[in-house]
Order: sequence, then structure tokens, then C-alpha cells
Amino acid sequence: MKKVIPVLVAVVLIIIIGAAAFGARLIDKYSYSEEYADLNEYFGITGEDDVPIILQDEMIEKHAKIWDNECYFDISTVHAYFNDRFYEDKEEKLLLYALPDAVVSTNIGSSDYKVGEEELDNVGYVISRYDGDMLYIAVDFVAKYTNFSYELFTEPYHMQVYTEWNKRQTAKIDKDTRIRYQGGIKSDILKDVSKGDSVIVLEEMEKWSKVKTADAYIGYVENKRLKDKKEEEPEPVKNYEEPEYKNIVRDHKINLAWHAIYSIEGNNKLEEVMADTKGVNVISPTWFVLTGDSGEFTSLASGDYVGRAHEMGLEVWALISNITDTEKIDMYKLLSRTSTRNALIDNLMGTVKEYGLDGLNIDFEDIGESTGEAFIEFIRELSIPCRAEGIVLSVDNYVPMGYNDHYRRDEQGIVADYVIIMGYDEHHGNSKEAGSVASIGFVENGISNTVAEVPADKVINALPFYTRIWETTGTTVSSQVVGMEMADEYVANHSIDINWDEETCQNYGEYQADNSKYQVWLEDDESIRVKLNIMDKYKIAGVAEWRLGLEKPSVWTEIEEYMNK
Repeated sequence: MKKVIPVLVAVVLIIIIGAAAFGARLIDKYSYSEEYADLNEYFGITGEDDVPIILQDEMIEKHAKIWDNECYFDISTVHAYFNDRFYEDKEEKLLLYALPDAVVSTNIGSSDYKVGEEELDNVGYVISRYDGDMLYIAVDFVAKYTNFSYELFTEPYHMQVYTEWNKRQTAKIDKDTRIRYQGGIKSDILKDVSKGDSVIVLEEMEKWSKVKTADAYIGYVENKRLKDKKEEEPEPVKNYEEPEYKNIVRDHKINLAWHAIYSIEGNNKLEEVMADTKGVNVISPTWFVLTGDSGEFTSLASGDYVGRAHEMGLEVWALISNITDTEKIDMYKLLSRTSTRNALIDNLMGTVKEYGLDGLNIDFEDIGESTGEAFIEFIRELSIPCRAEGIVLSVDNYVPMGYNDHYRRDEQGIVADYVIIMGYDEHHGNSKEAGSVASIGFVENGISNTVAEVPADKVINALPFYTRIWETTGTTVSSQVVGMEMADEYVANHSIDINWDEETCQNYGEYQADNSKYQVWLEDDESIRVKLNIMDKYKIAGVAEWRLGLEKPSVWTEIEEYMNK
């Protein structure tokens, strides 16, 4: 018996220890974690001045910064999420914002700003400042011109921002509990919440729901802790008024014909080039060419020409171009600096008044992506005096392609009066293969992609009155531009068999001579008619033609029919 007792004691002890271990495992398995998450890690905080941003119901990668108790967004964050009209002049150290009737301006590092020429009171904080090479703008200043709301929280710093105020589901916490990083009792604690606290329910699962607290912590809580669920509509910002960009849009279709003028004497040919036209109501003489990056341009303008055009019932929208045979214009240098943009705008508006012009046509081509932001800022700023003076502002654009999105047709469609598609040069002088200048697919894509960004009643599609005669010898491709009648003469002189090509909707012909292949896709009455039908399909604002003097008189009958629809 003495030998049995120690064995029984040992067995009992083993059972007790095993039971204790099993119980501990059960307790560990079903007990709630008491570990708190590292909030700096949760928010991705990198320093004392770092302010994570919760935009709507999502923490974004971009962060704000805090200086002197004022919160700042970097300009890339402002552009990406809030308002891309803020413009940084890096060289002259200015921050600008173009309103419909004035430019807001402030020196970077200053607490003062102007609206037009009006000096406004000191706002009490630095409006914009640099941190290294990055410009930061005070959130309160951005909010003066942008429809959003925000709330800043501390310990640690983070901010809730709303740009939309959609309906959302809310609930009350029915008992003191914790918001956890993930759905599960073992997940780290983000925040303690109390009975009666409100949360926004973002996603409901079987046992847990993803929620956001009043101070913008996003985590998970058990469903059993949620009660009084209901749908709420948050209150949007009330003190913001969207700016109204009043445009000058005619109540009739536009038929704009470009008149290429290369000398003062060219102004004398207005009646000659207009003799066979039908339905033209706007003439655009190519009078102005930039001469450098200071805001100056050459001018062939004639008050007599304007008077004669007006007598013919024509509006005059003079064209300014950056295409020069003598020098390469540094468009970035010209447009990125506020002083030279202002000089160009002042010079243009002075000329408009001097000659009694009805409009301006901006034809700045080969704008590089790095200059895109400065280009659209120029259009915004030019629109202000044009709007004030009743001057029509039209802007020429390439057919939309991914590589020219920086022309910002969407913004042009807001601040300018008409957006003109140059619906040609599908194949051009530098093309590596022969092809149509303006196939129907190319033209329709240009129109459909533009009206996706710009109201149709502000879109004008320009037709080519020219074609190219292509020569291919081995791998060498070259072409020459000819007008419609010269193209017909070429076809006749070379006895080219012409046939309608359904793919391009043009009459096509080719022939072989020696070691070369010659091809031509004709622009004629038939091809123009098909293009006009597509334009009518999209109900756009009208038509333009490049250029007078290259057309056959018969095409005007097609254009007149379109204008009368």
C-alpha cells in the first residue's frame, strides 16, 4: 500500500497539471487579447509633424504635415485629391489660383494674398511654404476654393477629410468594448469605445463588422456590440460656393474657316478666298506668331480687314501660333513664369481692343508634357479678360491620344468657350508609312473622345482641305501636301484608278513607277460628307476648315447642308 500511494499522488498531480494546462489553453483560446496596436505603425506615421489622411473611409498613402499648429497638404496631394487649379510658379515663387473673374496670388512663404489687384487681410498663417523642393499649401487656404471638410485629431495626429457626403450606415455601441485592428478577439486593440458611442458601419461580416469611429479609427468590432443601426445622410459643407465659369457660346453652329496670311498683302485677299464659300460665319486669320519666351509676337493684323469681314457678316477670331520658321520657342519658359504669361495676355488683349476682334484662337502645338500644367494655367488666366470683355476664346487641340492628355481638354471645356479638334494629320510629313490624313475612324474617335471630356455644344471639329501624295521607295517614305484641285489634277495626269475605300471612307488610288509606289487618299465632296455626318451624329457645336484656298468650291455645298441641319 505504501508503494501504491506515491504512484496515485503522481498520477493525480499529472492529471491536475494536464487539466491546468488544458484549461490555460482554453482560456488563451477564448480570451480577448489585451495588447494595444502601435498607432504610429497603424497610421504609418514617420515623424512628429506627419499627419495621416483618412479620405472618406480609406487611409490614403499621402500624408499632410503640421507646422505652427497649421495643417498643410503638399501640392501633389491637392492636385490628386482636391483641386488641380492651384498653380505653383517655381521660378517666381508664387502660388496662384485662377477664378472666373480674377487670379488669386500669394508669394510663397507669405501670410498675405491678393484677388486680382485687391489686397486682402493677413490670414494669420503662412499660406504656402517649401519643405525641401516640395510646396505645401495650408489646408484652410485650399478650403477657401475647394469643396471639402476636414477634422484634425491629435495623439497621434491624423485627419478625417470628406469630399463627398453620401448616405452611410451608423450604429451605437451597446457596451464598453474595443475596436480591433482585424476581426478577431486575438487582434490588437486600436481604440477603446464606450457604451453609446456612434460608429460608421463600413462592412458587416458574420461575427464582426468593419467600422470607423468618430475620430477616424478604422477597425473591427463584434456584431453583438452594435445596436440601433440606421442610414444617415451627412451634412455637406455649407459655406462653399462653386465658381461659375460663364462662357460665350453662340446660339448657332459655328463654321470657322482659317485664312492663312503670311504677309500684310495677304489681308487683301479676304474677298477672294471667301468668294466660293457657303455658310462661313467666323474667319480666323493667322495673324500672330510668337517671337520668343517674353510674351511678344509678330502681328499682321489689319483693322481694315476686320471692318470688311464684319461687313460680310463674319466674326474675326484671330489665331496666335507658336510655329515659327526662325526659332524654336521655349514654351515652358514662356508659360511657366507668371510675368511672361501676363505679358502675353496683356499684349493679346491690347491687340484685341486695338483691332476690334471678336475672338482669339490659340494654336500652340507640340506642347510637351512638362509644359502641360503651365499651358492650361495660361488658358485659365487668358479666359478671365476674354470673359470680361466678351471675347470668344477657342483653343486648337490634337485628336485625343494618351500622349497629349496634358493639353487638359476637360479643363479647356470649363474655362474656354470652344474646343477645336484638329481632325487631321493622322498621317503627316514625318510618318513612317503612307496613309490617310483623316480616315473616318480617326475623325470619329477624335470627336467621341473629346465629347467625353467637353460639352458637345463647345466642340468644333476641323476638316482638312488638303491631302498628301505619298511616295514609297524601298523603306523611304515621303509625301507632299496638295489642295483638292491639285490632287484631282495629279490623279488625272497619272491616270490613277480611283476607288472608294470603306475603311477610310475616302477615294483611294495608287500606281507604280520605276521603283516607287505612289498613293493618295483623297479629300473630296464624298469624304467631307461622311465626316460631316459623323459630326451631326454627335451634335457638336460646328465645323472648321484648314484652310481657305485649298478646297474645291463644290465642298461648300456639303458644308452648307450640314450647317442648315
